Amino acid sequence: MDEEIRNEFEETAEEDTAAETIVETDEEEPIGNIKISVDVVSTIAGIAASEVEGVAGMYGTFAGGIAEMLGAKKNPSKGVKVDMGEGTAAIDLYIVVDYGVRIPELSWEIQESVKNNVETMTGLDVLKVNIHIEGVSFEKENEEKIELDAEDGNDTDDMDEIAD
Repeated sequence: MDEEIRNEFEETAEEDTAAETIVETDEEEPIGNIKISVDVVSTIAGIAASEVEGVAGMYGTFAGGIAEMLGAKKNPSKGVKVDMGEGTAAIDLYIVVDYGVRIPELSWEIQESVKNNVETMTGLDVLKVNIHIEGVSFEKENEEKIELDAEDGNDTDDMDEIAD
């Protein structure tokens, strides 16, 4: 089934860089065309996915991660792949989740958020939103443990000073 849909996208996509929408007036004559870039759709999808509670981040390439560490701008479309057809889009998201979240529920929430945001902002019909879980982040768990230790007065630095 997925193979059939994928083949339809490949056959119907004239350009991989933009989707075209015709704007019509009351006289039913088109005023002109609107072309929406794949980058615009992937940015909208990436931001919508990142805003969902439980998403630790988007999974990017090794080179992109190094570029960000060296001070390059963060890319909101990192971890997003968009296949566009004529007035349609299929979106693949590669994400890292926080430890302890229910992945099926989180995935459903991400799919709904991305679909609604892309359709509302662009007018494109989102055929599917595929979620690929690429990793689990333990950072929140570690931050909570440090906060609990601080509340309990268990400061490891004080213990080191006593040992010296």
